[in-house]
Amino acid sequence: MRFEELAIGRSATVSETITDRHIAAFAELSGDRNPLHVDDAWAARTRFGGRIAHGALTAGLVSRVLGMELPGTGAVYLGQTYRFTAPVRPGDTVEARAEVIELDRARRRVRLRTTCRNQRGEQVLEGEALMMIDEVPA
Repeated sequence: MRFEELAIGRSATVSETITDRHIAAFAELSGDRNPLHVDDAWAARTRFGGRIAHGALTAGLVSRVLGMELPGTGAVYLGQTYRFTAPVRPGDTVEARAEVIELDRARRRVRLRTTCRNQRGEQVLEGEALMMIDEVPA
């Protein structure tokens, strides 16, 4: 997306149902094999009462909406804040949303509110992202 196409309030979403396969693949890729994520019996004894997805896996959906939808390909991630507000469990469908909240035309930067909600509408992540939109040569 070109910087000139961005406007305050513009938004985009992506959605994914988090499966055991996603969690196992993320554990393998990241090396984070915390039993809270990969061991049913161990996780059942925690305050969560069962396994939960890695927070960074949920955050990956934010990366997907930013990198592929808004602002999309060619944008460069400069920073991100996250606050995880509820667990994501295997089988949850998570919708990641990005909304433009600030434009810096001189520096070609965009600040976006980032949120994730599960299939019950519960917010599971909130934050902000800062991205730079390079001019792409014709």
